[in-house]
Amino acid sequence: MRFRTEANSVCKDFDPPLPSEVLDCIKILRINKAPGIDGINNKMIKNLPLHTILTITTIIHKIMTLGHFPTRWKTATVVPILKPGKDLTNTTSYRPISLLPSLSKIAEHLILKRLNNYLKENNVLCPEQFGFREKLSTSHQLLRVVEYVTEGFANKQKTGAVFLDIQKAFDRVWQDGLIHKLIHYKTPSYLIKLIYSYLLERKFAVKVKNELSSTKNIKCSRGTRVENCPDSFCPVY
Repeated sequence: MRFRTEANSVCKDFDPPLPSEVLDCIKILRINKAPGIDGINNKMIKNLPLHTILTITTIIHKIMTLGHFPTRWKTATVVPILKPGKDLTNTTSYRPISLLPSLSKIAEHLILKRLNNYLKENNVLCPEQFGFREKLSTSHQLLRVVEYVTEGFANKQKTGAVFLDIQKAFDRVWQDGLIHKLIHYKTPSYLIKLIYSYLLERKFAVKVKNELSSTKNIKCSRGTRVENCPDSFCPVY
């Protein structure tokens, strides 16, 4: 699936990123984290002068305006880590760790902040959704389950539960279905364009010791056609 957009179309109806937001993101970067494919580590970013921070802010603003996420920022360096006690000659014995550029993570954070604000202001998420939500965690969800079970005992009722653990859940997300949901919930058009661009044509390179492989495309199942989308986001096949 591809989105057909008008030539040189831009989005202006959003909260522009502020230098203070970029600085807040930089403050929480961990110095000991390995850099992405661009080689720019967090220590470098933490020591950038103010005029460079302003330039980064301008770049992220352009990303939001154009609805295009830079290809280089969505290219991951994959480092295979051997699992304890596993056969080093077996490829399944390794846990792949994907390293993205830190500048990409800063842009992601600012985009996610705006998406979360929209979801919260419009009550899109159900109250039972605790994962990846501010001030909520699995601990809170466990307390909710305990309360539910305890209440059942008090009323002499039986409580049943079904737990699902989906293998490689993140990798199996139906991307076209995700875009469809964003459209269905009337998500601002600039966010839909950005998320679509973010998911499109992602790349990776494998790094073993000091050797880096050639860049490859990440393949995934695109799914089926998305219906009832706005004209400016009409799928083309």
